[in-house]
Amino acid sequence: MEGKRILIIDDDKNVLEILSLYLKRDNFEVMMAKDGEEGLDKAKEFNPNLIILDIMMPKIDGLEVVKSLRKDNEVPVILLSAKGEEFDRVLGLELGADDYVTKPFSPREVIARVKAILKRVNRLENNKKDLISYPNLIVHPKDRSVEVKGEEVDLSPKEYELLLLLARHPKQVFKREVLCDRIWGMDYYGDTRTVDVHINWLRDKIGLDYIKTVWGVGYKFEVKVDD
Repeated sequence: MEGKRILIIDDDKNVLEILSLYLKRDNFEVMMAKDGEEGLDKAKEFNPNLIILDIMMPKIDGLEVVKSLRKDNEVPVILLSAKGEEFDRVLGLELGADDYVTKPFSPREVIARVKAILKRVNRLENNKKDLISYPNLIVHPKDRSVEVKGEEVDLSPKEYELLLLLARHPKQVFKREVLCDRIWGMDYYGDTRTVDVHINWLRDKIGLDYIKTVWGVGYKFEVKVDD
């Protein structure tokens, strides 16, 4: 978490100071704003990794800040709210806030919420980096799932492994024997026609003309520009 930038927006000086103290103790970089208007300006300037935001503030309240941020920014937001502001908390979450903490709060609880959200965001970003994406097809290696035209497709383990291998190496031709070795393992003594059968099943399930037959050799994954 070291070096992550946190913006605190609150008109209560004590809240700003105590949260800043605890965050800096955990090696976060902190910037503060005393109202919603200043907060929006500093969000653009500071590009924070997370914002801690009070709901009741002068000039622009926290709900309007969330609404404005969500027009073009997915930065995580933790709302700070008084006990009697349940409707505002719910509305804030509906507008796109990620979590809320009720005042009076424990600074340690806020820091724990900050760390939990940043871990989740980091995990999601890593998952996105691992995505294999083509028009109408997304392969998620982390959870071994496949989406075709936005819908998840149920593949058998071998079908998934075939697709993953081919999609990771577009235009590379794989001999049937190589696919047998890579997917079924060196100890597999079955007929290479098993590859053909699984490729046909895979084609039927994804319904996309991405897996090409290279006659007399094997298969390759290829996406035409106009696909």
